[in-house]
Amino acid sequence: MSARILDGRALADELRAEIALRSTRLRARGIAPRLVVAIVGEDAASLAYVRSIERAGAKVGVDVAVDALPSSADEAALRARLTALGEDPLVHGIMLQQPLPPHLGIRSVAEAMPPNKDVDGANPINLGRLAFTGHTAFVPATPLAVLLLLERSARWPLRGARCCVVGRSKVVGLPLALLLLARGGTVTVTHRGTAELARHVRDAEVLVVAAGVPNLVRAEMVHPGATVIDVGTTMVDGVLVGDVAADVAAVAGEITPVPGGVGPVTNVALLRNVVHAAEAL
Repeated sequence: MSARILDGRALADELRAEIALRSTRLRARGIAPRLVVAIVGEDAASLAYVRSIERAGAKVGVDVAVDALPSSADEAALRARLTALGEDPLVHGIMLQQPLPPHLGIRSVAEAMPPNKDVDGANPINLGRLAFTGHTAFVPATPLAVLLLLERSARWPLRGARCCVVGRSKVVGLPLALLLLARGGTVTVTHRGTAELARHVRDAEVLVVAAGVPNLVRAEMVHPGATVIDVGTTMVDGVLVGDVAADVAAVAGEITPVPGGVGPVTNVALLRNVVHAAEAL
């Protein structure tokens, strides 16, 4: 049997309707939800992603603006720009697009964004709140998208479920592991360098793969009937490929497609955070 598809596009449509309604209510109060995306340099993939956020915002009543700095901008200039955005009462959400140029580090600049406007959860305070209490106002968009998909899966609620996250980045793997722990999952965090990776992966009832390695996880590595969330997106010979091989669909109970799984939900999750920030002011 083929796995049940966890359809990110359908979920994104559902969430867009919710966000649009909330945006309309805000605008009736004279509040126009506004996100500013700060970007340093002209990375092609980053620019494409930002354009997709602009299009998504236009559909749900969230204004999205881009604040571009040259690739030569230093840490002081970037921090100053983020601080200014934080002080602007017409800006409800700030997102710092990654990756940054090699001479800039996210840890040294993210704290310049006030936690109540850090809608992609990059500020160490928001990550710390997630670690300390299991909850924070703003969870990074991709882990939040994964959680929203899991809430629609047969594995929900997660209490007692064996969960494995492949990937340890501070953007996806780490916050996601904290989210799963907070919801009662028994969580193992692995990565591409983990010894005997297949052994850890095969034990998981809930498997989230976010390593950025095309086709890293194959069918023989997956627990029969597992819920599999594929966060990976890599262009291979002009085709978008996930971290999970196609043959996994014959073993898993549920799986997200690439494309059409986590990706469509990520932008919507970010915009939902912006609306939440606007409502909180």
